[in-house]
Amino acid sequence: QVRLLESGGELVQAGGSLRLACAASGLTFNRYAMAWFRQVPGNEREIVAVASWSGGNTYYSNSAKGRFTISRDNNLNTVYLQMNSLQPEDTAVYYCAAKRVYDFTLESIMTKYDYWGQGTQVTVSS
Repeated sequence: QVRLLESGGELVQAGGSLRLACAASGLTFNRYAMAWFRQVPGNEREIVAVASWSGGNTYYSNSAKGRFTISRDNNLNTVYLQMNSLQPEDTAVYYCAAKRVYDFTLESIMTKYDYWGQGTQVTVSS
């Protein structure tokens, strides 16, 4: 059984930093691209960042570029999202997702992902 478990979400002041983690189990981690999405109630889930199976290729949304960093440790089956210079508009539930890949694909479309975590709440106060 595949399980993705996010952690690290909390309340932080604007300008602060958080590091999210997503621990994966039940899959061969280095055969999956890993992504972070986020969702605000009433809005669609949106891509934040993607890391290729090796972590060598990454993709960021325009809002994440320059502030967030996605990384992964294939020995620990864990993907991270380092978030700096957080702003109130970053407030959302952040979800980890996994997509089986056979190359260095970086997929930004939510429906293409195979597995999802339950999410972790990030709240940024002004």
